[in-house]
Amino acid sequence: MLHHSLREWLDDRAAELDRSSELSHALLLKLAQANLFRIGIAPALGGSGGTLLDAIDAISAVARHSLTAAFMFWGHRTYIDILTQAPQSALCDRILPDLLAGQLAGATGLSNAMKFLSGLEELQIGGVADGKGGWRLSGQLHWVTNLQIRGFQAVTVVQPVGGGEPFIASIGSGLAGVSRSADLALMAMQGSATAALHFDDVALEKDGVIHSAARTFLPAVRPRFLGLQCGMALGLAECILDECRDRLSDGHVLRGEWQTLAQRYRQIRSDLYAGVESQRFVQQPGELFRLRIGLVELAINGIQLELMLAGGRAYLSPQGDRTARRWRECAFLPLVTPSVVQLKQQLARLPA
Repeated sequence: MLHHSLREWLDDRAAELDRSSELSHALLLKLAQANLFRIGIAPALGGSGGTLLDAIDAISAVARHSLTAAFMFWGHRTYIDILTQAPQSALCDRILPDLLAGQLAGATGLSNAMKFLSGLEELQIGGVADGKGGWRLSGQLHWVTNLQIRGFQAVTVVQPVGGGEPFIASIGSGLAGVSRSADLALMAMQGSATAALHFDDVALEKDGVIHSAARTFLPAVRPRFLGLQCGMALGLAECILDECRDRLSDGHVLRGEWQTLAQRYRQIRSDLYAGVESQRFVQQPGELFRLRIGLVELAINGIQLELMLAGGRAYLSPQGDRTARRWRECAFLPLVTPSVVQLKQQLARLPA
């Protein structure tokens, strides 16, 4: 799926993307130039066609080479997905071409919203109607990815002050009162342009409201959000399993463990794609939550197997640098929102 030149670019720069923010904007442009953001988008909207499964495949293919790149890809592509799935068309018509071309960054600031849906915390962005169809927004988001310095649009959920239905808004970096922190000091994936956002009485015009009912819209698009997110774990797990396979000799004592993990990978991938395609996860979210948890566990078990197969070489630099990077990437998978803990909490609340 990925052109050889892009695979080579990602492989050559995977360590730098993991440790530094210097290539963040170049990465966004590289993914756009490969037309990856157009996959699964209708040609009438400027896309290359295909389905959401094709977009998941693309994120997975990138994750085989760099989880930093896949994480940015996911955030940008998920923003595009939410924008194109929402009924509001004026904003989409205006900014979608720049999003598809990588000239504008799309940031998915829904961590707080997903915790809100799970009953874990209150919404952190408040809005006051301005009487003209727009809003004045204040609050903060602590963790948002793909906040490119050269310009971004961030999607989030706003709670009307004094009560009312929370709504989904897209907030541009050029609006007065929008401020971005320095990049967060992450243990890995430093090149993902991940930072915090603060809103101080930001004037949001009417077309910045992309859906008026967050409680209705978010559960409907959650399978798409999580499906695209699973692409990251799919690609990383597949890469790890391939690394393990290449280290296994015939009759190796750990070969059975690898075969078990490889079979589990194929089953999870098949179940995930079938559920996304049939849209049954909209009514059966618990099944999707279990698959996402299973993917995280698979990747973690896989990197442990890779460490055992590599032996002491995995603890030497530079021989073990790639294994160490994949280990740090695996450590992120249980934490990305919705985290494994949040998913297990939601599963505990579902009917048996």
